[in-house]
Amino acid sequence: MGDSNSHWPGPASTPEHGTGCETGRKEKIHNADERLSTIRHEIDAVDQDLLDLFNRRAALSCEVGRIKAGSPGIIFRPVREKEVLDSLAARNPGPLPEDHLRAIWREIFSSSRALQRPQNVAYLGPEGTFSYFAGVEYLGHAATFHPCNDIAQVFEEVASGRCELGVVPLENSLQGTVGVSFDLFLKHEVFIQAELFSRISHCLLSNAPSLAAVRTVYSHPQPLAQCGTWLRTHLPNAGLVPVESTAAAAQRAAQGPDQEHAAAIGHGKLADLAGLGTLASRIEDEPGNWTRFVIIGPKASTAQGGKIQNPQPGHGGADKTSLLFTLPDKAGALSRVLDLLAGHGINMRKLESRPMRGQCWKYVFFADVESDLEDPRHADLLVQLGHACTGFRILGSYPTGPQLDRLDLHTDEPEQKES
Repeated sequence: MGDSNSHWPGPASTPEHGTGCETGRKEKIHNADERLSTIRHEIDAVDQDLLDLFNRRAALSCEVGRIKAGSPGIIFRPVREKEVLDSLAARNPGPLPEDHLRAIWREIFSSSRALQRPQNVAYLGPEGTFSYFAGVEYLGHAATFHPCNDIAQVFEEVASGRCELGVVPLENSLQGTVGVSFDLFLKHEVFIQAELFSRISHCLLSNAPSLAAVRTVYSHPQPLAQCGTWLRTHLPNAGLVPVESTAAAAQRAAQGPDQEHAAAIGHGKLADLAGLGTLASRIEDEPGNWTRFVIIGPKASTAQGGKIQNPQPGHGGADKTSLLFTLPDKAGALSRVLDLLAGHGINMRKLESRPMRGQCWKYVFFADVESDLEDPRHADLLVQLGHACTGFRILGSYPTGPQLDRLDLHTDEPEQKES
């Protein structure tokens, strides 16, 4: 019996076994810590290399600025920037995602432009509106953004030269054209430099502890309407208060006397600016809501009195052109313009008429075509279009814009904190 007991694993063997496991675990942790330390040192070295390269690039940007110091031209070159982005994306082996790469380089471009010359950008304010966030995401944080009271003031700031660029909403995928923007192109000699498409996704911002505590919701009338179904479902008893902007709504929710029971609807990034939390995300009734913004700036007109000047030599890289034109009041006048474009294999993406201010029952046409009409190969076509129209003006040739704030519309569901 003593022999059999000698082979039975007694209590004394348990600590030895436990000690072995503990030792192995500590060795793994030690090895992981050593590897993490090594990786951090490698990251530090890469960061130093990046810092050196960024400063080298910045020095080159400063030199470009000195060379261009006597030139009145616009520093912003969207065609060149798109070429660089596309080239980098094509050569990117990963694992850096392409959208990360493009976001990083937009900020690099922003810094480069600011080093060449301070860049003032007008937008429909106040800070925190969708126009503001669209401008910052596309033009970068190094630009200086100036809020305007309305879209008309954005055009005035750019036309007067007080701001080099302006961010203007042009049309929405659900609600159509922003008519005032088109009308202001008739009033001011400003031109489209670039475009971008920004997803309009609304969040419920508040310092209330839960949805149940919300009694008042502030926002611009448009977001209130776009989130109507969600509001009726989740906040049926809350009062809806329209205000002048989503940014103003956030300010009221954050600083008003009823802030513990108030909320605002606006851009998700507005929460940080206003010091609010996010009670619910993606609360819009229609997820496919996008706004097309254009970046406007002053430059020489391509049309004078309906007679088309020669395009700039070497102009290229753009793949889209926006036009406005007026026609003689006779049968086939519009068809003549369409036939000229079709005959040159140019696809028209948009055509819209607007009433001409001060002339009853007279209209001006706006069009987007898929081609760079300022390219020299289209010189003859421009002459023919000028003769077919009573007035013809190119608003700008530019690259097709990126879609910013893209989300997977099939998988993203609204999120909210119920209680």
